[in-house]
Amino acid sequence: MDGTRDAFGPWPARLTWLLLPLVSGPALGDALNGASRPVQVMASVGLWVGWAAVLVATLVPTTVSLTALRVVAPAAVVAAGAALVAGDTSTADAVGLAGALAACLAAFWPGTGQVFIDGSSYGDERRMPLRVPGPVLAGPLVVVWGVAAAGVSAGPLLLAARQWVGGAVALAVGLPAAWFAVRAMHRLTRRWVVFVPNGMVVHDPLALAEPVLLPRAVVRSFGPAPADTTALDLTRGALGLALEIDVTPPVDLLLARTGREAAEAAEAGALLISPTRPGAVLDEARRRRMA
Repeated sequence: MDGTRDAFGPWPARLTWLLLPLVSGPALGDALNGASRPVQVMASVGLWVGWAAVLVATLVPTTVSLTALRVVAPAAVVAAGAALVAGDTSTADAVGLAGALAACLAAFWPGTGQVFIDGSSYGDERRMPLRVPGPVLAGPLVVVWGVAAAGVSAGPLLLAARQWVGGAVALAVGLPAAWFAVRAMHRLTRRWVVFVPNGMVVHDPLALAEPVLLPRAVVRSFGPAPADTTALDLTRGALGLALEIDVTPPVDLLLARTGREAAEAAEAGALLISPTRPGAVLDEARRRRMA
């Protein structure tokens, strides 16, 4: 077993988020000084509610908590960055941005993802996250996150500024859009390889219409993929080291639908996956006599 497994656990995310109001609060307060009182109150309430909700989420590590953390943490960076450029740059502004960046980095640290995703495990199993597909990182993820952030914040702030028509429209359109955006981002969180007593399961809604079970008895080798591999690629273009799982006999699986195409049945004797922590995955596979 990996000796460094969960060495820090959820504590980097918990501590950086706990300290965030102390390091970023003064800068955000200064940035709101020029706004009307209702806007100040609405923005302050929204910031405190978001911070408290995520703090609670860090105390209960699950896949849902991880999605909440990774949706809200970038918003803290955007807010701190906006405070930095809104007026004269001060030490408080720089400290606030640094604190928000630290919290965001802790939220997206691979070890945080490991702890939160494995927090939803049952019994003698271990869930280990897969990397986000490269094409998603290249732009779509930022757009979807922007829809979620704007959908939640625009309506209340416009209403606080007494922009009744614009605020009502923003609420009616923004909240449903934010809901669907967050659901889309949660699908990225629900991608993992899970080790179970009789083998391993690849659970990836972006690549597979149904999870595929690979019993220990059929796994012949498991390790870094060679450059000339012909294995079925389930990484969806994820960056980083890919691992190859060779199985005998070949397994049947159902590939996820892409665009307008229906789900496609396939048979594969080797699969490619891209975990966020490939070394830890191989250590777990060796512990379970699968590598």
